[in-house]
Amino acid sequence: MDIAILGPLAVRSRGGEAAPTAPKPRQLLALLAARVDEVISMDLLIDELWETRPPSSAVTTVQTYIGQLRRALTQSLQVSPSEVAADVLQFTGWGYRLTAGEGTHDAQAFLRCAELGRDSLAAGANDQASVLLRRALRIWRGPALAGVRLGPHLLAHRTHLEAHRLAAVEQRVEADLRLGHHHELIGELSGLVLQYPLHENLHSLFMISLYRAGRPAQALDVFHKIRNYLRKELGIDPSPRMRHLQQAILAADPRLEAETQSRLFRLELDLPSGAPSEVRTDPSGLPTEMAAGRRRVLGPPFAQG
Repeated sequence: MDIAILGPLAVRSRGGEAAPTAPKPRQLLALLAARVDEVISMDLLIDELWETRPPSSAVTTVQTYIGQLRRALTQSLQVSPSEVAADVLQFTGWGYRLTAGEGTHDAQAFLRCAELGRDSLAAGANDQASVLLRRALRIWRGPALAGVRLGPHLLAHRTHLEAHRLAAVEQRVEADLRLGHHHELIGELSGLVLQYPLHENLHSLFMISLYRAGRPAQALDVFHKIRNYLRKELGIDPSPRMRHLQQAILAADPRLEAETQSRLFRLELDLPSGAPSEVRTDPSGLPTEMAAGRRRVLGPPFAQG
């Protein structure tokens, strides 16, 4: 059985599609598919479907939906109803578990491939990192769980997946910049900074791309725009690292130029004495590799002198 959640929900096998079109059974299957091979408690299923206002018949209704899903899976997998109940969509005594068996799961494949790409980037294998991260991103067919009503648990899962997708995009851009593709990245990054107007590292990558393409004035304009936006929306200034990147561009620091070495983004630019040693963290809880990506691009802080 093949499961796909990076786009419209799809659960299919040789007998065809098993995902129902009715909203609540589809939402129930989406949660089981998103957390495949995990036992999902009845309480959590009810919370996902009705949140704080479940009907008095909630348990019976969930059991009815499970029966519908089992019949659809029986037809899709072309096995007996007893096999589906015992091996595919099981009741464990306190919840239900969907088992994929030997099939594929697109979110798991994406996360594995993205991790390999991240490891390659950290090792300086930039060509390999770019290929792996592109391959991971091609698995996506649209917004995660598109067309599914999202309760609190599915919404949290989609947010988690979208954060990993953005991290993979950021790391792939960094790999391509290390490979000297700054001209080709300008169009993509111009769209990304519009989509994520508060994302400092994407703006930093955009500034570096523009500077290396011989457009320092536009690189500085990117800095001014995010500074104004941060002040207007959050009442803060850009991080010390981003301000230091601005100063490096103003000074035409040679360490900003593209190099052939795999560690070309280690810009050992001194921070003023007493400046914070860490970049601000994202309160939304984005994956830690995004913060690590920022450190790889702008380098670790160094004491003055």
